[in-house]
Amino acid sequence: MEPTTTTPASGVTASFEPLRRAVREAGLLAPRPAYYVQKFVTNTALLAGAWTVFFLLGDSWFQLLTAVLLAFAYGQTGLLGHDLGHSQVVPGRLATEVLGLVHGNLLLGFSYGWWMNHHGRHHSHPNHLELDPDILRRVVAFSPEQARKSRGTRAFVIRHQAGLFFPLLTLEAFGLRIASAVAIRRGAVRRPGTEALLMAVHLAAYNAALFLTLPFGLALAFFAVHQGLFGVYLGCVFAPNHKGMPVRDSGEEPGWLARQVLTSRNIRSSRPHDFFYGGLNYQIEHHLFPTMPRPNLRRCRPLTMAYCAEVGLPYHEVSATRSYAEVLRHLRLIGGSAVPDLGRPSPAAP
Repeated sequence: MEPTTTTPASGVTASFEPLRRAVREAGLLAPRPAYYVQKFVTNTALLAGAWTVFFLLGDSWFQLLTAVLLAFAYGQTGLLGHDLGHSQVVPGRLATEVLGLVHGNLLLGFSYGWWMNHHGRHHSHPNHLELDPDILRRVVAFSPEQARKSRGTRAFVIRHQAGLFFPLLTLEAFGLRIASAVAIRRGAVRRPGTEALLMAVHLAAYNAALFLTLPFGLALAFFAVHQGLFGVYLGCVFAPNHKGMPVRDSGEEPGWLARQVLTSRNIRSSRPHDFFYGGLNYQIEHHLFPTMPRPNLRRCRPLTMAYCAEVGLPYHEVSATRSYAEVLRHLRLIGGSAVPDLGRPSPAAP
């Protein structure tokens, strides 16, 4: 089914409290320390194992396979950092921040403070054309109005945004690092000095590992494959969550329940989906309960589905394959609104 664009008034105005009470009584907001201890151990082993293979393999073009493995390891590290940012993992702000800085700045080279601010605003205003930073920082368009206002290179990209979707994802890791550096330079994070130092350590260690272990050409190829596929992995995890779902602009905001459900898409999931997507395949539940530990999202799903059906609120869930098809269809539809043949003079009237 396609995302629903019209919603019964009862669904938009329905109270969130009955669902929140049911979820709380089911114990689904309780911490899951044993699960996250296991995640830290296995994720550390994955990262350490990938780098061990890298150093043991040395000067070999088989290193490009190591780059693929390391891209997946980086993606998994990012998903664990995402859970930290939502206070799902450990109690206490200081412990959460320390672990977030380690996972974001030191292990991945991103600003944890910038991401916290950016992602928090996204959760408050998902798919809002003027308030959601995940929409504001993208080169693609999410509404016909955005497409029609585009000019120059951006207009060209938007006209072809469906075909360029996956190629553009290869630049995602670079874009996140640039945004991080800009935020730190502007002092838009709580600890700019600490964040800059940790990112510099990551950058120095990463480049030393590549260019002291591999010949220059192979090091560049490794870098391109690793960072490009890391961006693709991040994009494939996050893109199905909201792209192609209803967007909003200025005007009265719906309540929390409708705002989160109507703009989010779930992926019909198995346990491997849960691992690959880091729980974000349950995007509706995650947006309704951002602090809910990842393993509880699967159990929250039937409660959410039942309550949405009770109050008449559409609950959009499709297969992974269908989710990407919906995203690409939406991008193609919006891209068709971009101004064609920009820069050419209009033909003279007969």
